[in-house]
Amino acid sequence: MMKLLRSLVSLALILVLLSGCSVEPKPIPYGQANCVHCSMTVSDSRYGAELVNDKGKAYFFDSAECLAAYLNEQPGLSQKAAFVLVSDYTNPEKLIEAEQAYFLQSRELPSPMGMFLTAVADKAAAGQLQQEYGGRLLTWNQVKEAVKQHDKPE
Repeated sequence: MMKLLRSLVSLALILVLLSGCSVEPKPIPYGQANCVHCSMTVSDSRYGAELVNDKGKAYFFDSAECLAAYLNEQPGLSQKAAFVLVSDYTNPEKLIEAEQAYFLQSRELPSPMGMFLTAVADKAAAGQLQQEYGGRLLTWNQVKEAVKQHDKPE
């Protein structure tokens, strides 16, 4: 009986430890976290971004362009990342996979770092925003390239 009890306690302890090590996105603490790339306070839920590494550590960004610049500077992180997420402009505080997002670059929608990048979850919403605000639609890879070109010294 005692052996069975020890086994059950050990199993419960293992399950508790494993559940604490889960690799998943964390809610962005708007107004409290600083951007890992530029150190600004992450404050606008329409533009926040997050990278979760393969060990479950979350890094917060004030914009998609800061996340892109961070990944451009450390290209190996993209392959190791469990999640690369951006905020859905049409559903603030909802995070979406950057690779699946549609980005509108329009001077009518200023983002925190001045590259005018706004992410949305679906193509229809992106098209609607483009009709309303003008600009051009970009993929995540095009965003990373645009950030790279923007950050080049002249």
